[in-house]
Amino acid sequence: MRIPRLIVHEYLQGLGIPGLVGLAMLVLALVYGLAGLLPDWQSLQQLSQQTREAGDYLARVEDGSVAPPVVPQRQLDDFHSKLPSQPQATVAIDRIYALAAQEHITLARGEYALGIDPKTHLARYQILLPVRGSYPQLRRFLHALLGQLPAVVVEDVEFQRKKIADTDLTGRIRMTLYLSRS
Repeated sequence: MRIPRLIVHEYLQGLGIPGLVGLAMLVLALVYGLAGLLPDWQSLQQLSQQTREAGDYLARVEDGSVAPPVVPQRQLDDFHSKLPSQPQATVAIDRIYALAAQEHITLARGEYALGIDPKTHLARYQILLPVRGSYPQLRRFLHALLGQLPAVVVEDVEFQRKKIADTDLTGRIRMTLYLSRS
């Protein structure tokens, strides 16, 4: 159904200036309201979709078809449980010396300091080992050390040759062995 232009024109003239301003304000308010409500309506639809998906996921977790999510605190607790305990520090240090013996590396008497890490509250054994051996031996030792003792962090490695013709290097390895306090 089409409304003739003449009827619309006469109706608008009958409203007058105040009526036209009111009509324009009404149209503007409707447009503004729709523009403001449309994003919120879309957000509401999105949230209801996420709620349905979360409910489905929860049902699958309760059924056992999906593994529950790993909570960061649980990850941290698992990490702490895999660390050697403080009384096992001597076993780990013996393992360091055994790895050096496998590579025929000479380890001089090292310096050891036991402390507590203020950030993680883990016990840490700071170890400074003077070493002597060829470059390939030292490299294999460090690789084996990091592979077999994941609780060890190599912090600093310093090697030097006395003479250019020397095949053996002397140096220091500074590492930290992290231990659980249980």
